[in-house]
Amino acid sequence: MSPSPFRVMGFDHIVLCVRDVAATRDFYERLLGMTAREERPGKYSLQFGTNKISLQDAASTPGIARDTVPGSGNFCLLSDTPVAEWRAHLAEQDVEIIDAGLRDGATGTIDSLYFHDPDGNLVEVSNLIERR
Repeated sequence: MSPSPFRVMGFDHIVLCVRDVAATRDFYERLLGMTAREERPGKYSLQFGTNKISLQDAASTPGIARDTVPGSGNFCLLSDTPVAEWRAHLAEQDVEIIDAGLRDGATGTIDSLYFHDPDGNLVEVSNLIERR
């Protein structure tokens, strides 16, 4: 099978299906410093750098995403704040770290911490250690 002649350049956004949009906004703003933005009445996203996470209210999931459920997300965020400082910050916020260590990231070796958001989505915060 030959590779496709078409190329994907990157992510524009991801979508998280959540039970409580306000609680999710609070968690990501307070814990990760993201900025909530109301894109249209009742439709929110979380902005950080040149990226965003769109929040989909599970109570009003559109037909195209009908099988999306809260807690099924799993994603990695890169940070220039050292992982040791993240560890202390998460402890201060009573967020349980469920795993940590070196991993193979998209562009090289990353040092990661894993925890859950209010819906049970797996969030990974990482530092790039060595670029490939």
